[in-house]
Amino acid sequence: MPHIHSVDDNENAGRTKGATEPRRRGQVELRRSQAAVPQSDSFLLDADDSAPFTKTDPWRVLRIQSEFVEGFGTLSELGPAISVFGSARTSRDSPFYAIGEEVGRRLVGAGYAVITGGGPGAMEAANKGACQAGGMSVGLGIELPFEQGMNEWVDLGINFRYFFARKTMFVKYARGFVVLPGGFGTLDELFEAMTLVQTKKVTSFPIVLVGVAYWTPLLDWVRDTLLVEGTVSQADIDLIHLVDSAEEAVRFVVADTGGSAAR
Repeated sequence: MPHIHSVDDNENAGRTKGATEPRRRGQVELRRSQAAVPQSDSFLLDADDSAPFTKTDPWRVLRIQSEFVEGFGTLSELGPAISVFGSARTSRDSPFYAIGEEVGRRLVGAGYAVITGGGPGAMEAANKGACQAGGMSVGLGIELPFEQGMNEWVDLGINFRYFFARKTMFVKYARGFVVLPGGFGTLDELFEAMTLVQTKKVTSFPIVLVGVAYWTPLLDWVRDTLLVEGTVSQADIDLIHLVDSAEEAVRFVVADTGGSAAR
């Protein structure tokens, strides 16, 4: 007698078919075996001349273009905004989570929208503060090999395949950065912002680091090594404001952007 597959059989098969965590690829959500497909960035950076046309660089140019068009079209009427960065691993009981919430609330109170990477941790905290304060809470997600997902406090969310397209949106539609403690991704965003200001690609762009004890060792290394070796100048270091509270962070942002978000 043939075996009749039950709903439970199908569900169990779905659970065991590949152990890869679900994740997003741009607007697409991938689960089970589909989630094991390499990331779009890795396809772009790892050349393979034997690939079919839909996986070649000319085709990717169109896909990249679509991400810029989607981002520009969605955010073009956002108004004054500040990008808030920080670790996805910040726990909800961390003091920095509470500071992130307050940063979001105070930025909204000062007339700004809040832009984050849309994920958990410090990003969630800033989105939550902005959302609960009645302001615009924006999340710019990214395809990763593990599922992060857009946190529940994002009002306007865009998912990207490519880091550089996403990072353009962080800068283009923000008037400054508030940086909470974070890891490699946060450092990447911080140093890119500093480079853009240093090279005058963007102007009047405040960069505020929250957490004196956390960031001081990094800044000490910059002063004691980079500055001594002459690879940076004191003016480059002066681009950064180091604070310990949300109140101070937002005060610097408001002062450095002209004192009014409506300007």
